[in-house]
Amino acid sequence: MRHPKSILITGASSGIGRALALSYAAHDVHLTLIGRDLARLDAVAKACELKGAAVRSATIDVTDRAFLADWLVSVDRMTPIDLVIANAGISGGTAGLDGAESESQVQRIFAVNLDGAMNTIGPLLPRMTKRGRGQLALMSSLAAFKAFPGAPAYCAAKAAVRFYGEGLRGIVKPSGIEVSVICPGHVRSPMTDINEFRMPFLMDTDKAARLIKRRLAKGHGRIAFPLPTYLAARLLGCLPNWLTDPLLARAPRKAPLGRRGG
Repeated sequence: MRHPKSILITGASSGIGRALALSYAAHDVHLTLIGRDLARLDAVAKACELKGAAVRSATIDVTDRAFLADWLVSVDRMTPIDLVIANAGISGGTAGLDGAESESQVQRIFAVNLDGAMNTIGPLLPRMTKRGRGQLALMSSLAAFKAFPGAPAYCAAKAAVRFYGEGLRGIVKPSGIEVSVICPGHVRSPMTDINEFRMPFLMDTDKAARLIKRRLAKGHGRIAFPLPTYLAARLLGCLPNWLTDPLLARAPRKAPLGRRGG
């Protein structure tokens, strides 16, 4: 959608969500922002209002399906939403080279990254379909193209988001609804700030937001970047396991949750 006037962004209190909110903020735009951190979300909302946008914000857990659905429908009744950016997401550390992710961590990652995205678009898609217009943007990742042993739950959840979005695109397009799946590589954010390893082609958040906004306006079905990392992820996904397993076994991993630096 080239010029959306009413935009919903989840995970808007930091990272890509914050940068997208600021990028879309303008005098003729209404922003609905959802985030987990009240203080940071308020700061983002105020910054967007200074740019002239009308802003509604709320701290809602995207895993609370019933409450989120009621709230989103009430918002959509007042200000019909043109663009939904289901951006909320979390990552997690592994238990170390000798262990696996805890069951609770796996469940939480799936609940936020996958269920949270479905909970966000689910209540709004029928209403967009009835209006015959709208755009859904689902935040996946380049991790969706190959399962990395350092983050199996994250890769799996993002792969599910990617496949769902790309499949949904063909179903709803005749109804006037566009679906875009966003697959970033490493983007500077609180999620990547905790990584203690080198991240190739690390992109500034504002640059990533500008790229996403530009490609959403053109209706791109898949927004994957940066190009070198995207091509590498695609290649890894095509190679046989006997070749990639030894390579990925030596890849850097996130620190366990209890041992991360500040």
